[in-house]
Amino acid sequence: MTWLERPYEPPLDVARRADAAVEALRARGSPAHDGMAARLASWRGTPERLALELQPSRWALRLVEGDGAAHSLTALCVVRSEDGRWLAGRRASWLASWPGRWALGAGGAVEVGENPAVTLARELEEEWQLEPVSLSVEALVSLPTGLAMLVGLATVARDAEPVPDHEHDELAWWPADVDAWPAEGDERLRTLARAVAARS
Repeated sequence: MTWLERPYEPPLDVARRADAAVEALRARGSPAHDGMAARLASWRGTPERLALELQPSRWALRLVEGDGAAHSLTALCVVRSEDGRWLAGRRASWLASWPGRWALGAGGAVEVGENPAVTLARELEEEWQLEPVSLSVEALVSLPTGLAMLVGLATVARDAEPVPDHEHDELAWWPADVDAWPAEGDERLRTLARAVAARS
């Protein structure tokens, strides 16, 4: 992983849309504030290694869908217990993405200068106060929204007790068998879980 020194400069119209998106979040009661985070400038991958080139960029660009998001990089740490269950959390209504919906994993922006693998562990500890037994990088995904997502898998002890943060109002352990999940398990979450399970 390498970091470019020069920050990414978005087109003026994209910067204005990002400003408006941040203000809309604040109007919903979000403590959102703009700052700098990572964007994916380029990547190279082999079956054994993933090399990322990252660049500082405005955090708010992740709120502008399509090309405006400029491959802002987010990290998602999917969590399974040692007996295969999946940890899901219902996201607070003020969040920028998937408000009020159930999601897998702890996640967030990659901070400037941070190794994205460290982001996975940091988000896991910050959001759910969990320490993994093992942690691996599983995939780099380009999302339809224009974001890039690094997906990791954390395995935690069978008796691990997650503690929700202010970004989640409820947590639940879903069955190891994805087909046995409750109705709240969106099909996109099921697709993600099946892909992660197939790799592990």
